[in-house]
Amino acid sequence: MSHISADDVRKVAQLARLDLPEDSIATFTPQLERILEFVAQLEAIDTEGLPPTTRAVEVVNVTREDGVEPTPVREELLNQAPQREGDFFRVPRILNS
Repeated sequence: MSHISADDVRKVAQLARLDLPEDSIATFTPQLERILEFVAQLEAIDTEGLPPTTRAVEVVNVTREDGVEPTPVREELLNQAPQREGDFFRVPRILNS
């Protein structure tokens, strides 16, 4: 693997639109080199025949059937509204028509 220079870090920062202070370039240079070494290790792994995945552990949503259940306090709730119109709450108009 080739050595990463400070100019390489500046170029990557520019491409990523990062404003890196000059004194942090020396910190990020070896870090970027280690990251690229790790990527090179990953590239060496034989993945022929493996299906593509988006995560290491498959996630499955647990859902349940929706069901309508009557509430025993329906009338009590409707009676607490400032204004009621039949089985609905009456609210002030918010849109002009």
